[in-house]
Amino acid sequence: MAKHKRPAAKDPQRQSKKLKEAPTEDVATDLQYLYPKGGAASPTEDPQMSPKEKRVQDRKLKKERRKEEKQRLREMGAAQTPTAQTPARRSPAELALDYLLGWARKQDGWRFQKTRQTWLLVHMFQEQEVPDEHFSTLLAYLEGLQGQARQLTVQKAEALMQELDASGGPPARTQERARQVLQLLS
Repeated sequence: MAKHKRPAAKDPQRQSKKLKEAPTEDVATDLQYLYPKGGAASPTEDPQMSPKEKRVQDRKLKKERRKEEKQRLREMGAAQTPTAQTPARRSPAELALDYLLGWARKQDGWRFQKTRQTWLLVHMFQEQEVPDEHFSTLLAYLEGLQGQARQLTVQKAEALMQELDASGGPPARTQERARQVLQLLS
């Protein structure tokens, strides 16, 4: 199928969109900004340039000035950044313990978060991750555990108990925690 050419626009305003002349007042104020006293000669002072070339040249120079200004501001901001402290990201342990304490307080903003629960279930036997002061709260949380998470927690506690019994060492704090979890969930 052959393409049809559009007829040329008969509206004189549409035809001369590209050839619009810039307002002379704005150019004068922009030139004062671009060329402070004692600066380089304005491209509009060059008699060999057409008005269109002058506008293009002015735009380019204006763009360069803006770029230099942004760079200067960026450098000033970079110099101030080391003095300001950036807030440190919270560790997963802190986030999970806050989640657990929020549950214990029955806060309105508390909602179930699988990643936090998973972290607690994986690290519940490690004293350095879940301190003794929070372990009793964790046991209360585990009472409401349902489904596959409950079954896997029981299996994990049983496996840990068997492993620690086989090693024959004195009962460790980890073994005591596993025993408490088994008593609660079995």
